Amino acid sequence: MEAGFGSALRFRRIPRQSFSNCFQMDPLLDENLEQWPHLNELIQSYGADWVKDEHKYGHYESTGPITFQNQIFEGPDTDFETEMELASARRTRIQVSTEEEMASTSGSPFSGSNIHDSSNHFGESPLPAYEPVFDWDNERSTIFGQRTSSTNIFQYSSGLRIAVKVLSLSFQAGFAEPFYGTICLYNRERREKLSEDFVFHMLPAEMQNANDSNEARGIFRVDVPSASVCLLVQLEKPATEEGGVTSSVYSRKEPVHLTEREKQKLQVWSRIMPHRESFAWAIIPLFDSGVTSASGGSSSPSSPLITSISGSSSQEAAAEPNAKITLDGKLNYSSGNSIIVEVSNLSKVKEGYTEESLLDPKRKIHKPVKGILRLEIEKLQSGLYDSEKSFDNRSINGDLVGHLNVPGTTFAKCPSYRTDGRQNSDLDSHSSDRIELVRNGSISHGLADNATNDFQAFDFRITSRNEPFLQLFHCLYVYPLSVSMSRKRNLFIRVELRKDDGDIRRPSLEAMHPREPGSALQKSVDTQVAVGARVACYHDEIKASLPAIWTPMHHLLFTFFHVDLQTKIEAPKPVVVGYAALPLSSYAQSKSEISLPLMRELVQHYLQDSTRERVDYLEDGKNVFRLRLRLCSSVHPISERIRDFFLEYDRHILRTSPPWGSELLEAINSLKNVDSTALLQFLQPILSMLLHLIGNGGETLQVAAFRAMVNILTRVQQESVDDGERNLFLVNYVDFAFDDFGGRQPPVYPGLSTVWGSLARSKAKGYRVGPVYDDVLAMAWFFLELIVKSMALEQTRLFYHNVPSGEDVPPMQLKEGVFRCIMQLYDCLLTEVHERCKKGLGLAKYLNSSLAFFCYDLLSTIEPRQVFELVSLYLDKFSGVCQAVLHDCKLTFLQILCDHDLFVEMPGRDPSDRNYLSSILIQEIFLTWDHEDLSMRAKAARILVVLLCKHEFDVRYQKLEDKLYIAQLYFPLVGQILDEMPVFYNLSSSEKREVVITILQIIRNLDDASLIKAWQQSIARTRLFFKLLEECLIHFEHKKPDDTLLMGSSSRSPLGDKPFSSKYSDRLSPAINHYLLEAARQEVGPQGTPENGYLWQRVSSQLSSPSQPYSLREALAQAQSSRIGASTQALRESLHPILRQKLELWEENLSAAVSLQVLEIIEKFSEAVASHTIATDYGKLDCITSIFMIIFSHNQPLAFWKALFPVFNSVFQLHGATLMSRENDRFLKQITFHLLRLAVFRNENIRRRAVIGLQILVRSSFTYFMQTARLRVVLTITLSELMSEVQVTHMKSDGTLEESGEARRLRKSLEEMADESKSPSVLKECGLPENALLACNEQLPQNCSWSEVKVLSESLLLALDASLEHALLASVMTLDRYAAAESFYKLAMAFAPVPDLHIMWLLHLCDAHQEMQSWAEAAQCAVAVAGVVMQALVTRNDGVWSSDHVCALRKICPMVSGEIACEASAAEVEGYGSSKLTVDSAVKYLQLANKLFSQAELHHFCASILELVIPVYKSRRAYGLLAKCHTMLTNIYESILEQESSPIPFADATYYRVGFYGENFGKLNRKEYVYREARDVRLGDIMEKLSHIYESRMDGTTLHIIPDSRQVKADELQPEVCYLQITAVDPVMEDEDLGSRRERIFCLSTGSVRARVFDRFLFDTPFTKNGKTQGGLEDQWKRRSVLQTEGSFPALVNRLQVIKSESLEFSPVENAIGMIETRTAALRNELEEPRSTEGDQLPRLQSLQRILQGSVAVQVNSGVLSVCTAFLSGEPATRLRSQELQQLIAALLEFMAVCKRAIRVHFRLIGEEDQEFHTQLVNGFQSLTAELSHYIPAILSEL
Repeated sequence: MEAGFGSALRFRRIPRQSFSNCFQMDPLLDENLEQWPHLNELIQSYGADWVKDEHKYGHYESTGPITFQNQIFEGPDTDFETEMELASARRTRIQVSTEEEMASTSGSPFSGSNIHDSSNHFGESPLPAYEPVFDWDNERSTIFGQRTSSTNIFQYSSGLRIAVKVLSLSFQAGFAEPFYGTICLYNRERREKLSEDFVFHMLPAEMQNANDSNEARGIFRVDVPSASVCLLVQLEKPATEEGGVTSSVYSRKEPVHLTEREKQKLQVWSRIMPHRESFAWAIIPLFDSGVTSASGGSSSPSSPLITSISGSSSQEAAAEPNAKITLDGKLNYSSGNSIIVEVSNLSKVKEGYTEESLLDPKRKIHKPVKGILRLEIEKLQSGLYDSEKSFDNRSINGDLVGHLNVPGTTFAKCPSYRTDGRQNSDLDSHSSDRIELVRNGSISHGLADNATNDFQAFDFRITSRNEPFLQLFHCLYVYPLSVSMSRKRNLFIRVELRKDDGDIRRPSLEAMHPREPGSALQKSVDTQVAVGARVACYHDEIKASLPAIWTPMHHLLFTFFHVDLQTKIEAPKPVVVGYAALPLSSYAQSKSEISLPLMRELVQHYLQDSTRERVDYLEDGKNVFRLRLRLCSSVHPISERIRDFFLEYDRHILRTSPPWGSELLEAINSLKNVDSTALLQFLQPILSMLLHLIGNGGETLQVAAFRAMVNILTRVQQESVDDGERNLFLVNYVDFAFDDFGGRQPPVYPGLSTVWGSLARSKAKGYRVGPVYDDVLAMAWFFLELIVKSMALEQTRLFYHNVPSGEDVPPMQLKEGVFRCIMQLYDCLLTEVHERCKKGLGLAKYLNSSLAFFCYDLLSTIEPRQVFELVSLYLDKFSGVCQAVLHDCKLTFLQILCDHDLFVEMPGRDPSDRNYLSSILIQEIFLTWDHEDLSMRAKAARILVVLLCKHEFDVRYQKLEDKLYIAQLYFPLVGQILDEMPVFYNLSSSEKREVVITILQIIRNLDDASLIKAWQQSIARTRLFFKLLEECLIHFEHKKPDDTLLMGSSSRSPLGDKPFSSKYSDRLSPAINHYLLEAARQEVGPQGTPENGYLWQRVSSQLSSPSQPYSLREALAQAQSSRIGASTQALRESLHPILRQKLELWEENLSAAVSLQVLEIIEKFSEAVASHTIATDYGKLDCITSIFMIIFSHNQPLAFWKALFPVFNSVFQLHGATLMSRENDRFLKQITFHLLRLAVFRNENIRRRAVIGLQILVRSSFTYFMQTARLRVVLTITLSELMSEVQVTHMKSDGTLEESGEARRLRKSLEEMADESKSPSVLKECGLPENALLACNEQLPQNCSWSEVKVLSESLLLALDASLEHALLASVMTLDRYAAAESFYKLAMAFAPVPDLHIMWLLHLCDAHQEMQSWAEAAQCAVAVAGVVMQALVTRNDGVWSSDHVCALRKICPMVSGEIACEASAAEVEGYGSSKLTVDSAVKYLQLANKLFSQAELHHFCASILELVIPVYKSRRAYGLLAKCHTMLTNIYESILEQESSPIPFADATYYRVGFYGENFGKLNRKEYVYREARDVRLGDIMEKLSHIYESRMDGTTLHIIPDSRQVKADELQPEVCYLQITAVDPVMEDEDLGSRRERIFCLSTGSVRARVFDRFLFDTPFTKNGKTQGGLEDQWKRRSVLQTEGSFPALVNRLQVIKSESLEFSPVENAIGMIETRTAALRNELEEPRSTEGDQLPRLQSLQRILQGSVAVQVNSGVLSVCTAFLSGEPATRLRSQELQQLIAALLEFMAVCKRAIRVHFRLIGEEDQEFHTQLVNGFQSLTAELSHYIPAILSEL
């Protein structure tokens, strides 16, 4: 671990910069200071270097800002990755280069730390994404009572400063003589000077020296922008020569130029005339009159700062802001804020004046001067920079600030605030970026280095301000006002400072500041000349340095001279007129006007009263000389009491006072009555002197000094403007001024702690210590900080010389006595905190923070173990879970302590222990999470996160071993959480987030050994560990607002716990909300233009007044804060798009980092499990499975999917058998579901990986189970679930449906799964070894596995196709019932491997049939379902049935096949499986089938079914049910009898063949189907039905129905027309002779039970071979077509495809023979039919009559006769072959014989009523015989 910052550098000396280059004290301080100890203190306090403790406010160097990568979250239909790649490929090179520039400013590129951090990790650390704008200063500032480091308050540093430089002076008349001038700040309302004069002179070109450059600038400080503050410029010129060129030439109206002679005259005169006269003046307003002075110097946004130095309403100066910065083009010290002012209205004066009279309204304004004075006024950077404060370049909005590439630019956090809470006004309000430029890359400090000849004008307001004096100034400004004489003279005054009046000839002191800038101090200074005036007026300012201590004899001497303004023989000489003297001691502090008389001459001792009487006065001794003084001194206090204290202090130190020293005590006590301004001004020296007394006075003095000090501090705290808890002036004293007497005296801390300790102990013992004690507590911070600084200085001085350079100063061991004293003091203060907290007093919390900082500071100074004693004392007082107030104090205490720079490196309390502070922190934080106060919990969690962030971003701790050390420090916390999980579960979700992010961060940097140790404790504990990881995943899941895509079974948590919170993000750290709130207020645009959003146009002009910038965003923000329940979503919408983008980027990265981190842990865990070294449930590995299920179900970024599959592969290689075992069915099902879900994704990278995932599962299945049956079942189930989630179709523009991209991609994935050739390359691409898919099972031949995979893949594709087809039919489902039923059927078949799904679709199909009233088909579905159940039961040997029963069922429904059986038993998957397949369910479906079959009147099926139900009832001895069954059977058999005995043959259905021809039929084109319809459906009905179904889908194509049943030649049809051919067909019996030429009379009377199952059908088509459509019998041929269907009716569907079609042709004669044979057979059949009883004769008679009537009645003879005429007469007879002829004759003869027999039977059966009919029959028969005998003579003999 790198060492902390070298303590040798702990204290830095900051040299004082004297801004008053105008005060040189040295000549007057030569007097011996030793006799004035207080002066020594004063000089020390103004002149000594400041000593600053570099460690005090913490030091934190952060690594560069993290740059986040865009995370790509893909949905099933997105492919952002490819889009981004394409976009970046298109991007031009120019853009690329600008991007690079932006990157360079918007956050340094990866710092080394981040690079080597993620080297052995899958992703970045989650912490930076959780806290993307971690700002240490910001986080610290939220700590209660936080100390902020204050900049040392230079008197020139706050407020606005301007530099004024005189560029040129020009006159219309010409510029020939030198001009002199002064500029000062002036308040024109109060008519008073605010600063001393800045003197300049302008020489004509001829008089300039080469080396005399007029580069000086006057620097003025403008406190508050106010319209009354202006610059007063006063010009003087050499006094005019009598009779010479008067100054009126400069103000004449008409243009006039000086002649050469006049010029020469002027030049000569100005060289010999040293005295000057007033010439002109001007006032330059600095601020618009419209600007009200904003509070504390912050400028309102439109404040013209310097920009409007333009002429104000009174038109005193016309200024043109000039774009040029300086005339000579040198950018010396311009920061672009300078402006050039041309003053053209200089008001000329005629005579001398005093400044007050200038703006007197009675005074007449004189002619303006025709000339221009050009000034450059520049607004300087505020001297806010602490010269030692280097800027933190990692600014919070480094990446939001405009990307200016300025060399040496630093970004300051915006906006910058002074420590006293006032906002700086030095930032140009128009720059939204708030960039502060620092010149020359170095931070300018009072500009001392850049412009040495700058004149810092002393600001008179310093002397009246309530601020401590920080520098030495000690001088007197003298303002002679007027001298009233009785006659006119040319008077001027010489001023000098004298030490005494003893010797008139002794030279004066060199104390006067010259009028020429830059020269040395002089003995005297002259005013200007008042020409020819009786009352001479002056506006000069004369400045004198004063002696450090003045005596009553020090005085100012004024000498009055008259000078003649004419040149006679030699240059004019002044003549003394009189004298005046002014003793300093009596008048120096006078603020009002002073009047003095003039003495004619000086005599010795002229100051003494005795001499005064002898002196001769002018003007009758009247006080004719008026003047004013202004004393500016930080050495000479105005307050009498302070002077007394200084005096007594000197006497005490020099031991010249009497030994009892009560005067000093009185002086100390009377300090409390000093006026507050004076007290503040001399604060620092007074404090130092009191401390000196506390450090080494006697006890009485110490106590008095301590009490006085407390009193002073309290007053300063109360009475200064600053209302911070730590007063700015006091902080400055401790931080900078106090240096413990530079080691010249023993350190203060022992004395201070003793005095205070004794006071505290007295209080603790219950003595009355007066109100002072509360003040002591209020100011405790000050004393505590003093004590520590004193110790630290002693430590540095002790060790400074003894420590080798580069090594740390060792901590100091406090002496036993002192440490005990401090312990006692600390204990007393703790008690105070404890008691006052309970009373709820505010002071307690501040005191608590002060004590914390005391420990904090001690840690840097003394032996840490000594500090730990104080800390443990604290924790004993506040042990356990305390009241909320106390607990809050304790947390604050720990927060402050743990913020120490060396926190990580702290030792333990015992040498064997690790870091003591971290151990108590962990303990206390965990305790707090159980606190009933919710805010405490949140605070504790926050402390932890901030600490970890602090370590994570700390430059010092970037090495891996450091990170490991830190992780080990905090790891016990994880253990504590695992021990008491309910504590964790009771936290709210935002706290949980904070906790889990810290856990992840700790685990990330932990070594594997520690992790494994944590997993070795117990199975339950390991499980809890992974429960925490699950929480991580759940709490940081990435949800997009439109997150409804395919999220399978994701676990969603509700949006937020609380009903209202102004949160921009639920997942990121709470600090983000604050950051975004600030950023939204700042209205940061990308290039400083907020108006580029769509919501940000300024509202309306009257709203955007300059003083209150008002934007829609602010309005929104206000609305949001006021509206309860503003949702996170709405808040996000209100953000600037750039901010919103950043927010999303952070959230995405956080989610990605968390997932990757968890994945990394899973991999480690998997390896640990494989080595069997840990405690976990080896049977189920639920730790791994639960995490995998969550990971897969969440929306993950691309980077994660890429990292996942190598881990997935290794986990399955190690633990495949366990993961795929029966116990983990649920896991397997979830994983397959999500893999299939991913296989639908458009992004190729994800889709390919999903395919590999599926292949890994197949591989594992082979490896461990030698087959894939179960996996197939699982895949089929999940595919079916996925189908309900995925949109497999989408609508085309014309409204029809087509297959969607998802379905296409799924099909592609399933095909790729079985593609052996592609696999290795894809594996390589995804980072898996090429042999990853080789099953490790030796018994399997290698290639068999791929063929199995193919089968698997095909069965899944089948299911996909069926689902797709079903979906595509959605629109016509109700219309085309046939297709609907078929699609259900296909689904049932496709999902056959899973009994549940198979049954489900069969039942859907059953319902569909019942709706169509296709009862037989519905019944078949029910049978099929029962079949599935029965097979499963038979396979399981469960139930009453055997395989014979299954065969019996198969006879009814051939679809009940055997192949499902084995898989049905395998399909025991969660939620699916054979557990549902029971005997009862089988019986239920058998009964349903029975009911449906009886509705279809297929009774013999009913009988077979009931015979299957009976064994069940028998086994259960359910006799009642058995009785019912048998009753049903009785009814069934009776119904069968009834059907068979019916004279009209019973038909259960009609059958039609339908052929489809035409492209528009799609898959049906050129296919033939046999339709089974209800028995009452005629040919016309089905034609109408089918044309209705297909016309609507024909899309404008015509639909033709082919009218006959001939064979269709499809190629000859019109291609664009669709044709239907519909023919009635007859079912063919099983035993029927299809070659027989007889006509078929369809009669079931011969049928058996099986006869109702048909799979062959025929129809006869007559045709002729001669081309005629119809011919006689002799030409009429017959074609018999036999169709074979793909299954038998009744089937599960209403139509079956024809798979085979044969046809026979019969010649005309065969037709005829067939016709006759058919009739013969019918008659014979009727005659031979056995009848059981005589009662049955009636039906027999009726059928006999019907057949006979059709055979022998006279009118129908044509049948047999026509055959004879056709074939036995004439030409056809010759064509017949003899064999055919004989067959025909034989048939005819047989027919006649049967008819004869039938007539006889008829006679036997008839009664009376049928006699007539019988006679007709006999007659018909006889005439028929007669007719036939013509053709067959033999007939007569036969009959």
